[in-house]
Amino acid sequence: MKSIKEEKMSGKKLFIRVDFNVPLDEHQNITDDSRIKAVLPTLKYALDHDAMLVIASHMARPKGKVVPEFSLAPVAKRLGRLLEKNVKLAPDCIGPEVDDLVSKMKTGDVVLLENLRFHSEEQENDDAFAKELIKLCDVYVNDAFAVCHRIHASVAAITKHVPVRVAGFLLQKELSYFKKAMDKPSRPLVAIIGGSKVSSKVVALENMLHHVDKFIIGGAMANTFLKSIGCDVGMSKVEDDLVGIAGSVLKKAAKNGIKFYIPVDVVAASHFDPKAEVKIVPVQEIPSEWMALDIGPATSMLYSEVLYDAKTIVWNGPLGVFEMDAFSRGTTAMVNNVANSYALSIAGGGDTDVAIHKAGETDRISYISTGGGAFLCLLEGKTLPAVAALG
Repeated sequence: MKSIKEEKMSGKKLFIRVDFNVPLDEHQNITDDSRIKAVLPTLKYALDHDAMLVIASHMARPKGKVVPEFSLAPVAKRLGRLLEKNVKLAPDCIGPEVDDLVSKMKTGDVVLLENLRFHSEEQENDDAFAKELIKLCDVYVNDAFAVCHRIHASVAAITKHVPVRVAGFLLQKELSYFKKAMDKPSRPLVAIIGGSKVSSKVVALENMLHHVDKFIIGGAMANTFLKSIGCDVGMSKVEDDLVGIAGSVLKKAAKNGIKFYIPVDVVAASHFDPKAEVKIVPVQEIPSEWMALDIGPATSMLYSEVLYDAKTIVWNGPLGVFEMDAFSRGTTAMVNNVANSYALSIAGGGDTDVAIHKAGETDRISYISTGGGAFLCLLEGKTLPAVAALG
């Protein structure tokens, strides 16, 4: 994989694929611009080397139709402010008007193409669409780690139609940190895996059995593990068809000498509601009509002790329903524990990122990945299709 630093770009048009899928409020105001800021080093480097930038991104899921509230107009405005330049928003991402706009670009100009997903061909990895995207550009730059697990036109098919393909700084940084954590980590390596479903994490769990020294499990997926060892978890969310697989993972971990930690107590509620009656109970005493929605204080203390000597920490997924204050303490405690550790800490997954921001500890985590699905794909031991396409 070639770096952007290895390519001369003076006077050239660069097609830069980024991930500007930022959250917006009901008034189309950006509520978190961290994904835009994450690619500024790549954009500024290219501008400093006298390039012309044609930037492309998707926004939300318009399903191949033009949806005005998913326009990249707010992004163009914010990007212009961050770059201190005029960023022109193209009326589309392909077509005569776009071609005319790109053909008239001069050194230092920045054009942001409109939402790629306004065309269904993007997600269909359509070859003709990819050729239209790149036809006026000289160099293709992928700096969109968050979509590198996708086989879409702007990250896969497009690479066949341009002679020069390079990786931006963000993509390189993401892959570098992950390699530090998984290939040759300082040990003990502790994996914290949360979220709601074992089904979405089982491949990652199976793969990581070959890498980690300790597992910490939280979130609703912990209920499936608890049930596999005979706990009655009441009305808690459980994937009954995966109880056997959860038990198998526990047995493999024990066979491999891996320490595997699941909750010893939980914050249980009478029903799924922020105003519901709650109580802290040992996992063996969850009331039959109640549900576990967060790890309890004893579990938080146990997990803190598990992390005490960690040298590397990889974290994917919250440990409870952290969006509701009543069930956020377990995840917040974990954020603080990871932040206070002396380990190289790498967190990935949209919810994990949100939880860390909410706790105000972003500066004390070694690296927060910009990609949830792509990060999980790496945890599963898979090659990212878009990275492979760069060659």
